[in-house]
Amino acid sequence: MRTRLPDASHYHSLKSKTRQGGLHTICESGACPNKGECWSAGTATFMILGNICTRSCRFCNVQTGKPNSPDENEPENIAEAVMAMGVKHCVITSVDRDDLPDGGGQHWANTIRAIKTKSASTTIEALIPDFKGDRKSIQMVMDAGPEVISHNLETVKRLTKQVRVYANYDRSLEVLEYVAQNSTIRTKSGLMLGLGETEDEIIETMDDLLNVGCRVITIGQYLQPSRNNLPVQKYIHPDDFERYGQIAKEKGFLFAESAPLVRSSYKADKHVS
Repeated sequence: MRTRLPDASHYHSLKSKTRQGGLHTICESGACPNKGECWSAGTATFMILGNICTRSCRFCNVQTGKPNSPDENEPENIAEAVMAMGVKHCVITSVDRDDLPDGGGQHWANTIRAIKTKSASTTIEALIPDFKGDRKSIQMVMDAGPEVISHNLETVKRLTKQVRVYANYDRSLEVLEYVAQNSTIRTKSGLMLGLGETEDEIIETMDDLLNVGCRVITIGQYLQPSRNNLPVQKYIHPDDFERYGQIAKEKGFLFAESAPLVRSSYKADKHVS
């Protein structure tokens, strides 16, 4: 599988803007294979609340440790960058901040509101952590008014403890269900394949997501970002990805992005309407 090299002018322009504002992107921290394509188009997924996570999920390349205190200027800096870049659709994600009483919920809300104030026409996807299932924190994000709230299951139920370590499959479903039942915000989730799941488990996970009101799914190949992460158990054939995407649409998902290099925020602007 190959991915397109970035256009140097757009790539370095975006990189310069993020670094000048002291901003982080999951594109870099997560070693995303689509960074070249997305950054060449002048878009990126911003990661708030620092680049040190309080959890140590075994698939993820983000550093684990004790995070710094949230940067109070970050919401405004993110909003300034979004406006300067002319972003039409912005994806915001974050590290897990289990060290904070609200898991960072208020910081999330401040960031979304700052973007909407600076760039009113920009639509927003909030790719949130589980906030330990705390509904007050989830509600803070909902009240800020993103068009899409995404929370990734990442893998099937059987493998969750091995892959996500501190996360809980049922709790993640409850997060998505709470959003779907208490707002008109579109909900979305993502899966990585190649970690040892079976086809029956993939189908079961689709059904679990549909049952809690999730209507957008992304399915991609897990790629080991470093030697310290879980090894790939299997490389799924592109034809199988296409088949899974078709199954998802037939089951009732409004959007199903399914291909080896698909990641949760890839072509996210399509999932708003």
